[in-house]
Amino acid sequence: MMVDTTVMAAFSLASPLSTLHLSNFRASSPLFSLRPSTSSSSSPSFRRLLILSNNTFSNPCHVNSSFTYPFHSTSTFHMSTEDSFARSSYSSSSCSSSSDDNHSSTIEDDDDEDDVVGAVLDKDDYDSSPPPLPDRWDVLGLGQAMVDFSGMVDDEFLMRLGLDKGTRKVVNHEERGRVLQAMDGCSYKAAAGGSLSNTLVALARLGGHSIGGPPLNVAMAGSIGGDPLGGFYRTKLRRANVNFLSAPVKDGTTGTVIVLTTSDAHRTMLAYQGTSSYINYDSSMESIISKTNILVVEGYLFEFPDTIKTIKKICQFARDSGALVAVTASDVTCIERHYDDFWEIMENYADIVFANSDEARAFCHFCSEESPISSTQYLSHFVPLVSVTDGPRGSYIGIKGEALYVPPSPCVPVDTCGAGDAYASGILYGLLRGASGLKGMGTLAARVAAVVVGQQGTRLRVQDASRLAQSFGFGVEGAVQADVGSDQISSL
Repeated sequence: MMVDTTVMAAFSLASPLSTLHLSNFRASSPLFSLRPSTSSSSSPSFRRLLILSNNTFSNPCHVNSSFTYPFHSTSTFHMSTEDSFARSSYSSSSCSSSSDDNHSSTIEDDDDEDDVVGAVLDKDDYDSSPPPLPDRWDVLGLGQAMVDFSGMVDDEFLMRLGLDKGTRKVVNHEERGRVLQAMDGCSYKAAAGGSLSNTLVALARLGGHSIGGPPLNVAMAGSIGGDPLGGFYRTKLRRANVNFLSAPVKDGTTGTVIVLTTSDAHRTMLAYQGTSSYINYDSSMESIISKTNILVVEGYLFEFPDTIKTIKKICQFARDSGALVAVTASDVTCIERHYDDFWEIMENYADIVFANSDEARAFCHFCSEESPISSTQYLSHFVPLVSVTDGPRGSYIGIKGEALYVPPSPCVPVDTCGAGDAYASGILYGLLRGASGLKGMGTLAARVAAVVVGQQGTRLRVQDASRLAQSFGFGVEGAVQADVGSDQISSL
């Protein structure tokens, strides 16, 4: 059944280079305009995202596909289990119960083509002066800053450490050290990891050229320790044109996630929070948020009671400053444990919610057999713009109680890890570049996700980002546009 709806919404962002006033951003965009919220908030600057559109919503068709999860080797550098860096080398061995017992592990530096291959990070890398900061941030991500260690292991390795295959657990400092000690002499990758950082890096690369506007300014705030891993994290993001703005916590320890993958593609994850669960809300944070167009809050932060209180304060200040607020669902179990906190943020502050189909159902208390269409429609009664991905079956954009189906972009699947993060970057890029239609914006997001699914690794590569941005060219006269059909949007 075809359903025609008119969805009204208010959206305005500030150009990072021309003005600090939200009402002047993308004034010619046919997708967005500014309207006051009907919220009872006492703040006169309180706004909610709405979208003015005559959209045609159709029932989805599903595409089935199988996925594999290969692991690859890259250039490496050594790092001891005491988290210190040493000289680079090369290795492709995996970690098994029969590995040789060496004194230091071989860490694969999970860089791509825009980084120095086999780079050795030393003190100069950490203390180097950052480039001048822009006057305004297009997107600021608030999330956990954690370094990922990823390696291949066998079942006997997991059994020897008493780890349940395919689970995710939080470990303390001693447990982390025990696992790293067991991996001593094995090959594994190190990366400035996290779902949010994947999205921010992809967005920075999509917006790294003056296509449809000036290059996008992307930043992240969170918590890292004043240790070598904290310097590693900041440096890696900076190389990807994402500025990490938070100062390191003195005597703090940077959080890590150890990802142990077996040959049957099951991933066992061990998270050491370190200082990553701590968000410092002060005048410096307020200054950053006051210069932000879109604030993206990572759902994993909801795991910590004290941090939830800080998130609420930050979201309120972002609202008062005229910024849009986006929330990532992050994890089903996290939603189940902190259901009320998520809903308080979504109902009172969120303009955008990113979730996969399982997470969307968890928000709605729907059973697993319920269609993602239903959860997308339900959520969009409370949040102006809802993005729900459904793996190889496509995705949905929910607005005003309706769900627009976006078919998947064809690809040869290699690794699905990071697909949802990439999709979110496409949605954010479309918003910032003045997309003229929801379907065009969703199609770009689907293509970005397909590129990441079709490669090894979770990060959108620079050359692929440039190609995707040029092919869509939102706001550029004569650029190739996606067929937006009947969902073409006109201004209020």
